[in-house]
Amino acid sequence: MIEVRNLTKYYGDFVAVRDISFTAERGSILGFLGPNGAGKTTTMRIITGFMPATSGTVLIDGLDIFTQSLEARRKIGYLPENPPLYGDMRVDAYLRFVARLRGVARSKLADALDHAISVCGLESVAHRICGQLSKGYRQRVGLAQALIHDPPVLVMDEPTIGLDPRQIHEIRALIRTLAGSRTVVLSTHILPEVSQICDKVVIIADGHVVLEKKLAELPEGSTLEDVFLDAITKERHDLEEAREETLEEVDAGHE
Repeated sequence: MIEVRNLTKYYGDFVAVRDISFTAERGSILGFLGPNGAGKTTTMRIITGFMPATSGTVLIDGLDIFTQSLEARRKIGYLPENPPLYGDMRVDAYLRFVARLRGVARSKLADALDHAISVCGLESVAHRICGQLSKGYRQRVGLAQALIHDPPVLVMDEPTIGLDPRQIHEIRALIRTLAGSRTVVLSTHILPEVSQICDKVVIIADGHVVLEKKLAELPEGSTLEDVFLDAITKERHDLEEAREETLEEVDAGHE
């Protein structure tokens, strides 16, 4: 359903992500895991068409996100790290507004609104002002706007950041219910997030994929934390060796 091929993004001379490739199978939940600053958010923005890449491609159900952007983005629901809410609008009015932007037919609008509110547990706050909601409910409204047009692909960037333990549990349970009917990509730096709800993990470090593996295929007796630390440590060791070799070549050239 999602295929990322050799994705690279430069900001001036800085390489935010370099030669990233991975796939997310239809109906699965993929955990995109990495330390803060590893390039997760940049990758999510490129995948969803919010940002161009310097090179590489992203296919959403066979559609190129760059050359077939409109068609590809219709298949995507996106929950960024900060939900894009209008603080002075009521929840139901805001979701109706998003549905119209997403091209939901007028004849299907009421059903789409009822479904999103029900799935995300927003019945008790549907008529409240978005800006007056708790962080947990704002996150639920953000998820509802991503689901309002019933997309086959759902991309979420740090969906539980800033929530309290009860809210985290509720959002994780909600995400689990979304699997099967759609492909979910979940970007996070929280290890339990991936181990509890994901089928597959992609680990990124310093803008580069260092591991892509189904959780069921992790070495017996090892934890996700062990695998994560090993992958990150190896990547940083390899980068340090490469820098030292480059410096040695430069020094040799000056002799």
